[in-house]
Amino acid sequence: MTETRSPERSITDSLRGFFGVPFRGQTYRSLAYLLLAFPLGLAYFVAVTVGITTGVGLLVTLVGLPILLVTLYGVTIIAGFEASLARYLLGMDVPAPEPLRRTDDRGGTDLESLLAWSRTVVTAPTTWTALLLVGVKFLFGMMAFVVLTTAATISLALLAAPVAVLTDVPLQVGSAADGITVGILTSGDPVWVADTLPEAAGLAVVGVFATLVTLHLVNGLAKFGGLSTAALLDVDGGNGRTV
Repeated sequence: MTETRSPERSITDSLRGFFGVPFRGQTYRSLAYLLLAFPLGLAYFVAVTVGITTGVGLLVTLVGLPILLVTLYGVTIIAGFEASLARYLLGMDVPAPEPLRRTDDRGGTDLESLLAWSRTVVTAPTTWTALLLVGVKFLFGMMAFVVLTTAATISLALLAAPVAVLTDVPLQVGSAADGITVGILTSGDPVWVADTLPEAAGLAVVGVFATLVTLHLVNGLAKFGGLSTAALLDVDGGNGRTV
């Protein structure tokens, strides 16, 4: 028999979920995931781009082929690391790429084993989806960096309003060429200045809500990143289940 929750309980649960986000460990694991996204995405993109361009440029000398092969295997290692991040930081069941899961083609040093390993790397669908993941991670990292820095700047500026007033540096809200700027303006005509403590306290309350919204956004963005990784690596039809 299905239990029907009362509207009051639903509202209470919703409020608890909204205001409780700073006290959940998952929030800070998601934040760590996003903070790592930009530097890792940039490093992946640069390393893979250098490997591919070098390998293609040296194909005529036959040295390029092993460089390309090693680069592709490096891509699967990158994807395996991303799968581990999604598992440990986001609690998602993300599989490693196929070349990392198979052990039958590794362990031998003869030519036949090397050819079998090379064939696995080249023909595994997850090798190529892992290559796509490198590009996706780069774009996702840039997006996460912009969103985090923008949201954190606005939230901190609002939270710091009482401090600004108490130190005689009034917080100003002014019009800028690219929109509305909230912060301590050094130039331009302010539209409104919070120069009293009650006004600054009101801005700080808004800053608390902005911080809570930012933390929920952190969880949502991190989940999107984990689901994207799962979708690219689980080519057999899994769904990036949360564990």
